[in-house]
Amino acid sequence: MQKSHLRTICTPIDEINADVEMLADDLLRIMRFASGIGLSANQIGVLKRIFVVDIDGPLVFINPELCWVSSERRVRMEGCLSLPGVYGNVERPSCIGVRYFDLSGNCCELDAAGLLATCIQHELDHLNGILFIDHLSAVERDGVMGREEIV
Repeated sequence: MQKSHLRTICTPIDEINADVEMLADDLLRIMRFASGIGLSANQIGVLKRIFVVDIDGPLVFINPELCWVSSERRVRMEGCLSLPGVYGNVERPSCIGVRYFDLSGNCCELDAAGLLATCIQHELDHLNGILFIDHLSAVERDGVMGREEIV
């Protein structure tokens, strides 16, 4: 996979069909194989607005969008399957509301807190071409990345 895919804003999914279901299955399988808790389509070179997470059970988010974010913020250590061995403390809203479609085409809303909220925000960032390291200061980013240029 070209790392430039990580900086591309993904396009919405127009129709939930067998191809989308297979993509969701692939994302879950790859995420689990890599011992991750979330994976977005552009991390595997598919530029569509879909990601999966598995904190307390697998969830598939198609065309997700944040509905609200809390003013309370929390700092968590984040890493990314696309940046192996790179970790940094990222500050994000501690609670969120997200609207998305599931594999059955149902419009769903989910309120999330804690690790689930962080994971959803991390994966949604991916769909918008944003990496967790973009939330770090230049000094912090240089510290975790060395001077290596990422996409």
